Amino acid sequence: MKELIITADGSHTIYVPEMDEHYHSIHGAIQESEHIFIRAGFDMCEADPLHILEVGFGTGLNAFLTGVRLLTSGKKVFYTTIEKYPLGPEIVSSLNYAGLVSGDHSELFMKIHSAPWDIKAEITPGFTLLKIKADLTTVIPEGSYELIYFDAFGPDKQPEMWTSEIFSGIGASTAPGGILVTYSSKGTVKRNLRSSGFDVKLIPGPPGKRQIIRAIKK
Repeated sequence: MKELIITADGSHTIYVPEMDEHYHSIHGAIQESEHIFIRAGFDMCEADPLHILEVGFGTGLNAFLTGVRLLTSGKKVFYTTIEKYPLGPEIVSSLNYAGLVSGDHSELFMKIHSAPWDIKAEITPGFTLLKIKADLTTVIPEGSYELIYFDAFGPDKQPEMWTSEIFSGIGASTAPGGILVTYSSKGTVKRNLRSSGFDVKLIPGPPGKRQIIRAIKK
């Protein structure tokens, strides 16, 4: 059974005992997501409208922080996320992210989670969300994306999500100059990204993580 855990910055993550894995860093879920996916990803993209593909919707934290950033950025975003095992409403309703981000964003958080699966939904003006309930190993979402949030469970826990075949499919859906960000810095991940047409660089990670990957599609 999944367990709700408080991380070092006060924000929640979820622990999955059967995998011995957390959804986010225990050093701080929000600060990890902001560092990797917002500052190293979203803030580096000039495209407008911006098409984002997220691998692993999870708690909805990345989508939520993107939505918060959009309230002041003025960008238009089409956000597609794929998740095989959506969380139940009892866990979602207990997550504390909305109360830890400056301003009252509880309505935004719940709109993201209450949006129907497999149907496009306008969350706010300029923020269109498509949540796809599917397995990335069998379904690669159609479209062309300028930004990829790759946030699957780690390669040692879900190796099937980090293969050359997976990254080849994602590479084919990434626009030239598009950015992929992920918390992993493993050699196999770097090699699979390079073989899929990405220029891979290691950049400083958030607390508890020395380095992360930011890759640019050639």
